[in-house]
Amino acid sequence: MHNQDHDLNALRHTTAHVLAQAVKRLYPSVKLAIGPAIADGFYYDFDTDKPFTPEDVAAIEKEMKKIIKENLPLEAFSHDGAGALAYVDEQGEPYKRELIEDLLNPADPAKTPAVDFSFYKQGEFVDLCAGPHLDKTGRIKAFRLTSTAGAYWRGDEKRPMLSRIYGTAFFTKEELAAHLERIEEAKKRDHRKLGREMKLFAFMEDAPGMPFYLPKGLILKNRLVEYWRKVHRKYNYQEIQTPQIMMSKLWDRSGHTDYYMDGMFSSVIDDTTYFVKPMNCPGGMLAYNSELHSYKEFPLRVAELGLIHRNELSGALHGLMRLRQFTQDDAHIYMMESQLKDEIKAVIRLYEDMYAAFGLEDFSFELSTRPEKSIGSDEGWEKATTALREALEEMNRPYVINEGDGAFYGPKIDFQIRDSLGRSWQCGTIQCDMQLPERFDLTYIGPDSAKHRPVMIHRTCFGSLDRFLGVLTEHCAGWFPFWLTPVQTVIIPISERHHEAARKVLEQLEAAGIRAELDDRSEKMGFKIREAQLQKIPRMLVLGDKEVEENKVSLRSRENGDEGARDLATLIEKWKKESDF
Repeated sequence: MHNQDHDLNALRHTTAHVLAQAVKRLYPSVKLAIGPAIADGFYYDFDTDKPFTPEDVAAIEKEMKKIIKENLPLEAFSHDGAGALAYVDEQGEPYKRELIEDLLNPADPAKTPAVDFSFYKQGEFVDLCAGPHLDKTGRIKAFRLTSTAGAYWRGDEKRPMLSRIYGTAFFTKEELAAHLERIEEAKKRDHRKLGREMKLFAFMEDAPGMPFYLPKGLILKNRLVEYWRKVHRKYNYQEIQTPQIMMSKLWDRSGHTDYYMDGMFSSVIDDTTYFVKPMNCPGGMLAYNSELHSYKEFPLRVAELGLIHRNELSGALHGLMRLRQFTQDDAHIYMMESQLKDEIKAVIRLYEDMYAAFGLEDFSFELSTRPEKSIGSDEGWEKATTALREALEEMNRPYVINEGDGAFYGPKIDFQIRDSLGRSWQCGTIQCDMQLPERFDLTYIGPDSAKHRPVMIHRTCFGSLDRFLGVLTEHCAGWFPFWLTPVQTVIIPISERHHEAARKVLEQLEAAGIRAELDDRSEKMGFKIREAQLQKIPRMLVLGDKEVEENKVSLRSRENGDEGARDLATLIEKWKKESDF
């Protein structure tokens, strides 16, 4: 049974408690916050006078092993609200008190739920917790503390900064070793590290959460955009561009100020409040309404590569994965209700085509239903949810239900992509919407010459182009597909007398559209080759006396190593075909 998800969750949750117990033994003045099990392990947040050092973590891990060896039983007990508050006060744990108070809602006693609060005890240590847990600490056989970080209490940058310790646990040492190996590989593939080494992008303290694309990085991003445009032309999309800032009344009308206000940047111009767009949707609605439409145009597919801004908490920012400024590859598709299911299927096919070009063919689907805070009628939500579900089922695409995680205006399908390290990333999404067409009074002329209300799909394939580049960088370990990579080949002359011939090779490659560089530095050839490998350049052309005399180049490729002398014209024709997408 140990390989089942709920058992693994119990193991990791128990190990988090062992971590907290070890910290309290070594540092009794530390206050406890929260310590949940997460996808790859667990963490615990502590309020400390100073962050934990590597030496502290080593001591904590040693103490945890002692606690495990003690084989302490975990015993559950509970208190009512008043008793729970008294208990955590006696322990001197203010963060636990806040968690209890939030559930009790003492500001409005009439709404106070009649609940008991569960606690788990192991030896001298007690923690407020709903479980699940193992029965004894001795059942923990393989664990490791993996890293530390700072984390604001409850993710709020206005609240105290806590010290977080991450760890992981498995039922066998073999499983733990395999996981730790994946962690080390992930560190090597970290897109922030590779982005610096490959000179793709940078982050500056003057613009937190907003990437600076360097020349090679912009080649990469522009190449991705070229591919995106080609596929969207194939699927009959039109492309538009809408303003980045628009009046607050527009966002009132769309509902964003009610549901997304904290994530929006604002400015006042001529005594009028404007919002920087966090999404492209309202601008898309205005673009649709700029002219009269007929059912004969449907489905009308309108795409936008919109630069958007979201006021993310500084503590949540993470390289290209979590930004305040990014490009969203949005699209809005307008149609009759009878066309909805077929159009959902068409979008799924488009996504699968696009992901395959990057070697991303292992993905799953999540169907997210109506959240508690939402707009629209039950009937509209039911129709939209049914269309999404039936499209997946008729295409034989397995899916899981994610209850209550839909957008505030409609249900959605999320694509969860699994990368080469087995990690899951949410990229593409398909959202059905019968609410915004109503709010913006969208109409079309039907076969009966009368006005009707369209239904629509919001969809993003990459989601954020920037985030997708981060995911792709880590998936490929920086070795992008040949057609996408910023520098496809580097020319390496062995000595200065080969520079002229090397420049002529460069001219021929550039004339053919091959992205090439010349490394004519006064360095040894071995050094230049290692540099090219670090830059993840997939092809190298070496020129020495023999190559110049025979009018050839010596090819070194990532796939095959030293491939010997080759005819340049033949290579150019081959690479031109490989550069097509």
